[in-house]
Amino acid sequence: MKQKKTLTEEQKKLDIDLWIIALVTVAVYAIYAMIGNRLMPFCKDSSVSVWPRLLAVASMQFGIAGLGITIVCILRKEPFTSFGLRSKNAIKAILGTLLCFAPYIIYILVTGQFEGYEPLSIMVTPDLHKAGIVATVVGTLIIAVFWGFFEGFNYAVISNIIDRRYPVKCKLFSWGTLVCTLMGILFHPMSFDLLGMIELIPE
Repeated sequence: MKQKKTLTEEQKKLDIDLWIIALVTVAVYAIYAMIGNRLMPFCKDSSVSVWPRLLAVASMQFGIAGLGITIVCILRKEPFTSFGLRSKNAIKAILGTLLCFAPYIIYILVTGQFEGYEPLSIMVTPDLHKAGIVATVVGTLIIAVFWGFFEGFNYAVISNIIDRRYPVKCKLFSWGTLVCTLMGILFHPMSFDLLGMIELIPE
């Protein structure tokens, strides 16, 4: 009988880290499931001040993508820089990201799905713009931190932990990248219009 492989202390820690992130995320989703039908109408209500609405939706966003990895980093006393948050090779990373997104961007353009470029736009953004320049700047910074930074960095940390827990010899494959790609597709599904693609075919 094949003997069961004993996990190292490092592997046990990584398993705990993954469980912390997963359980925190599920817990926040459970809270949203209970209060979502009241939270969303509140956040969309333009008669209410934009700040409590922004902070409410930002809290949910952070709870889903950010709180789990923050708890792990605090418990392990690991700075964000230990997960690759450095200025070194930043240009390469940005260019690589743009290159990976190029096919999808081209697809959106040629199928007529492009509706304008609206970076950092969420449900309360129009009301932020109506509140004045200060509200727009401060609100956009909050959106940039919780939606721009933490959502992306959440994937980076999870991918890093998975790759350390389940390392592979092949440099062209990564379990962490695969899992985070599937997570991204699950949480941000892409719309593929088959008829629109067929119309691109010249007669």
